Amino acid sequence: MKFARLLAVVRKELVQLARDRLTFAMIVGIPTLQLLLFGFAINLDIRHLPAAVLDQANTAHSRELVAELASSQVLDFRYRLNAPQQIDEQMRRGTINAAIVIPPDFETRLARPDRPAWQVVVDGSDQSVQAAARQLGSFPLATLGYGSAESPPGAQAVPGVEIVNLYNPQRRAPVNTVPGLIGVILAMTMVIFTAMAIVRERERGNMEMLIATPLSPFELTIGKVLPYIGIGLIQVTLILLLGEFVFGVPVRGSILDVYLAALVYIGAMLTLGVFISTLANSQFQAMQMAFFTFLPQILLSGFMFPYDGMPRPAQWLAEVFPLTHFLRLIRGIMLREAHLGEMWHEIAALAVFITVMLAIALRRFRKTLD
Repeated sequence: MKFARLLAVVRKELVQLARDRLTFAMIVGIPTLQLLLFGFAINLDIRHLPAAVLDQANTAHSRELVAELASSQVLDFRYRLNAPQQIDEQMRRGTINAAIVIPPDFETRLARPDRPAWQVVVDGSDQSVQAAARQLGSFPLATLGYGSAESPPGAQAVPGVEIVNLYNPQRRAPVNTVPGLIGVILAMTMVIFTAMAIVRERERGNMEMLIATPLSPFELTIGKVLPYIGIGLIQVTLILLLGEFVFGVPVRGSILDVYLAALVYIGAMLTLGVFISTLANSQFQAMQMAFFTFLPQILLSGFMFPYDGMPRPAQWLAEVFPLTHFLRLIRGIMLREAHLGEMWHEIAALAVFITVMLAIALRRFRKTLD
């Protein structure tokens, strides 16, 4: 082995990397993005969880309890409710993730250690919310002079606070994970498939034949995208079947709503793939860019880390990503039996994303080889 020849190959590779701006950007961008996300955005301590209060006692001690819980900054009390039925309604719509219930005989319960004095109702379809409930269960309420503990499913509640876990009383991890995996898998496959399919046309020279046709950029783009909608729906069906028969994850809501939400989300992912195809010059670059968009989505959407634990700028960025809105939709429909109309704002956010991405992609797309 000649050192001079080896050095020549190394020099050649470095020159090629320097010319490939996208690869160089990935070399610098991916570690920078991960460091910034994990350093600033990812926070396992949940803060400002949307919550409601049902204070049926309305005494000095009950108001003191609510004030002390609010001072912990774990809960953000946005609603004052008047009936227990409102808790299920608000939680099903996804407007709150937790509720504090103070019974009418709160003062009597404080004096009797054999009964829980108050109750925390949490949305069990989100594991991060369950973690916040455990924080509240151990929160010291020294001024009221009683302790707290979490009662296991089916067991008699111990003195202090009783934690009621709606939609996932057994606290089974697959119930939270499987619906989210629908969005994660579609985000990975749809973007990569679409971006690489369009770039492959240019690499193989098939674009020349398409240029000779009377197809408009819109027709060509939609024609390339439509087959992958069917593929995406097949993937949704496969995940639902495996989730039901292997992991026992139910679909409590309308199966039609599940597919409609998935259809809109697939459209968002496909338009993102089309946009990436207008930037990439090769299939390898298309895959790199697809991964670059996938990483912040899975980290900021609430799938792996609690959304409410992130700082406000990170939450604003997460609202741009389709996965954030689809996770709320699919968990709401599958686990909380929510209707699609109750979460219309999430559908609207996905529709806006589709419109913007498609408009940008069509503006950049040209039926020319250059």
